[in-house]
This record gives sequence, C-alpha cells and structure tokens, in this order.
Amino acid sequence: MTNTASVTAAGDLVIRAAGEADARALSAFASAAFTTTFGPDSDPVDINVYVSDAFSPERQATEIADPERICLLLQHGSDVVGYAMLRDDPNDPALPDTRSIELQRFYVDRAWHGRGVAVRLMEASLRIARERQAATIWLGVWERNTRAIRFYAKHGFTDVGTQEFRLGSDLQTDRVMSRPVDEPT
Repeated sequence: MTNTASVTAAGDLVIRAAGEADARALSAFASAAFTTTFGPDSDPVDINVYVSDAFSPERQATEIADPERICLLLQHGSDVVGYAMLRDDPNDPALPDTRSIELQRFYVDRAWHGRGVAVRLMEASLRIARERQAATIWLGVWERNTRAIRFYAKHGFTDVGTQEFRLGSDLQTDRVMSRPVDEPT
C-alpha cells in the first residue's frame, strides 16, 4: 500500500494522507485522543505506558512510512482534529478468503463530534479501501465504547467476532466489526 490519497476539503477542513513530517503532530493528537477516550475507564499507569509506546513520534513516523499502511489526517487549518489509520490486511478475520483492509485507528476530537466530520473521514477511509481493491473493511472496537459502536453500525459495520486487546495489565475485549467496502454508507 502506498501512502497516497487525494486531498478532500470542505470549508476549513482538509482530509489528506499523512507524510513523515506529520509524525510529531499525529503523535500529540493520537496520544490525547486515546487518553481522552479510554482514560476515564482505565488505570492511568496502563494508559501512560501504552500511549508512550504506541503513539511516540518515532512510532508514528514508522507507521506513516510503512507501505502496508495509510494514515489520513483530518485538519482544521494546521490543527489535526482527527485521523484514520488503515492497514493492508490480506484477510478479514470473519471472511478469510476475502481481501480486506483493517481500519486500525479512527479518532475525531470530541470538540468536533456531531458535526459530520467523522462521516467525511469514514467516507475517505472507504474510498481508500476501494482504491486498494479490498472487498471488506474491518476493525476492532472496545466493547465498552458504545458511541463508537453505534457510529460504526450506522455505517454498515456488523459484528463478526471478538478479539483481545491488552492495555497494560488490563486484558480487554474488542468487538470485531466488518462490512463490504462497496456497500453504500
């Protein structure tokens, strides 16, 4: 997968593929978004350990440069207000004979919730999946993240199983959700 994507814009919002120069800004946004989303229900030590590893600027630079991934940034002016990370994945866990892409991360700043920007980011993610000729797109979402689960269900994702996610000492369960790429949203 190459890290190319067309830029889409509406008003002051732009969705574009991240480049290595974006690693520091992505690191800051991703760390804050993860902490805001999961911090209230998690041990602060577990959050800090996870965030310092998973969202370090070096790790973000590596992921942005990875040809198997593409990172879409949602920006308002120069500020990152959301992002989606997609990972080329040869098989959907529920449909092992189907070429798929994983929606590995999907976050929008809470100040932008309810304003339609997550819908635009999802549409851009699905467009990337189509460009990569994936038949399905799948994701893992924490079983207690009801807002995200509702959003994904609204966009055609259905439950296909579960998987474990370790956040430090806390072993959590993620719902695995999937949908056909060409299905209308």
